[in-house]
Amino acid sequence: MIPPVDLSIQHAEVADEVAAGWQEVLATTAFVGGPQVSAFEREYASFSGVAHCVGVANGTDALELALRAIGTHPGDECILPANSFIATAEAVVRAGARPVFVDCDPDSYLIDTKAALAAITRNTKAILPVHLYGQIAPIEDLLDQGVYIVEDAAQSQGATRYGRVSGSLGDIAGTSFYPGKNLGAYGDAGAVTTNDPALANEVRLLSQHGSVQKYVHSALGFNSRLDTMQAVVLSAKLRRLSEWNAQRVAAAEYYSASLAGVPGVVVPKVLHGNTHVWHLYVIRVADRDRVHDHLRANGVGAAIHYPTPIHQTVPFASAASFPNAEQLAGEILSLPIFPGITRAQQDRVIEVLIGALA
Repeated sequence: MIPPVDLSIQHAEVADEVAAGWQEVLATTAFVGGPQVSAFEREYASFSGVAHCVGVANGTDALELALRAIGTHPGDECILPANSFIATAEAVVRAGARPVFVDCDPDSYLIDTKAALAAITRNTKAILPVHLYGQIAPIEDLLDQGVYIVEDAAQSQGATRYGRVSGSLGDIAGTSFYPGKNLGAYGDAGAVTTNDPALANEVRLLSQHGSVQKYVHSALGFNSRLDTMQAVVLSAKLRRLSEWNAQRVAAAEYYSASLAGVPGVVVPKVLHGNTHVWHLYVIRVADRDRVHDHLRANGVGAAIHYPTPIHQTVPFASAASFPNAEQLAGEILSLPIFPGITRAQQDRVIEVLIGALA
């Protein structure tokens, strides 16, 4: 089976460095809040082109903390695309606000910015433009509207839009270091990035039980910290991320060139001004479920991201209709892509896919 993502290749590259780093942590027993955490925060802030990074426990917490830091309260509304992972909406609800869904663009699959602008009301606190599949949403269309821009950057570490890096374009951003992300930990982890020192301080306060000094609590917070062992992994991987993203780009370009003109396949489009880092390579095909099953039966680990728009899931079910997101949900198919994927593996994916469409 050609897997959707092969993490063993990345691990082999960093194994010795991670083992040495873990040995140091074990020797010092600084499992929480060790110096490796602050080192990674500085490194990731520099990589992302921001002044501040706060490591947290996971990507969902990162979004919730970002929303709490901007002062989100019950009665507020937050606008987000229906085509995203459910965690984006969960974070809104956990922060006390109401999610307001809008449709996605039919070509880029990113948030429909015109629909987002039309959905703004006096109760709107923030817009969450999800940088889906590895490319940045057109945030410039959403600026200067009197609402916060909270980037969901979980799938776009290293992507740029007109030269600015994911996580640096809005007021604040949350990202995930779930193992399968472009920058993945060896477990759950996440971070918040921002150029606003006040927001960064608030995130750090809330993520540590409302306390920046032990046993002095100035706010009601909770426990969401990046642990030291994961920081070691992330620093080691971050040093290789640009190279790994370049490998993803090369693989995506080969897929697109090979599939261009193949009847029944719609290859992904890159927005002008974007550098795409290809967290996922998502095509569109009719009769998607049959094609998916054919690929899996023939040793190709295709996946579906995401089969159900958020507004049709049980927790967020509504009568609203978002035609683009609903159509995409029945047609999108993610082909295997990861740093280290071989040309032979890609040729096999392409061969089996074309066979499924014949």
